[in-house]
Amino acid sequence: MIWIFTAFLLSYLLGSIPTAVWTGKLFFGVDVRTQGSGNAGATNTFRVLGKPAGTFVLLFDVFKGWASTSLAGLLFDQGFIQENDLLFFKLVLGLIAVLGHVYPVFAGFKGGKGVATLLGMAFSISWLAGLICVGVFLILFIIWHYVSVGSMAGGITFTALMISGFCGHASPPAIGLSALLTVMVIYTHRGNLKKLRAGTENKMYFIKQKS
Repeated sequence: MIWIFTAFLLSYLLGSIPTAVWTGKLFFGVDVRTQGSGNAGATNTFRVLGKPAGTFVLLFDVFKGWASTSLAGLLFDQGFIQENDLLFFKLVLGLIAVLGHVYPVFAGFKGGKGVATLLGMAFSISWLAGLICVGVFLILFIIWHYVSVGSMAGGITFTALMISGFCGHASPPAIGLSALLTVMVIYTHRGNLKKLRAGTENKMYFIKQKS
């Protein structure tokens, strides 16, 4: 139990690394939470600090989710959990990492929306499932240019893949956790949903549009 609790704590601390906040402060003297959308995530970093900084934040936030979820493999290798429980613990550790990203202890519990960290968890569970989620995101983003729409659709896709058995046999608790993760992503985008309904949601483009 001590080792399992330690893995939970490490997952939260990894998720709590405020990549966007620290990158902005260390290299640009800017707190991204005070500019743009005010969100401490990759999308706002792209808007406020540019593509190189945004790319770094995105990749590191994905890594946080992947590393946290992969701790379940270490627990299994050391005999602390059974093989039948491996997927469930991966989802638990991924959920904890996402919570850390959304409510980071290192940044006053004001973090991002958890999408990149959730993607890292998906890649740790099944790299193919992760690619499918990225594909769904890109298709919708290219069509409508809304990061929020693609992000929420990607989360829903992950849950659908879990239910279908694409990621391996999932117990009802595991499916419930994957659904909870998707609900979390939608909840963290509640402000975006209001803007989408009002027609005021910001668009983003791969190639900067001319005025």
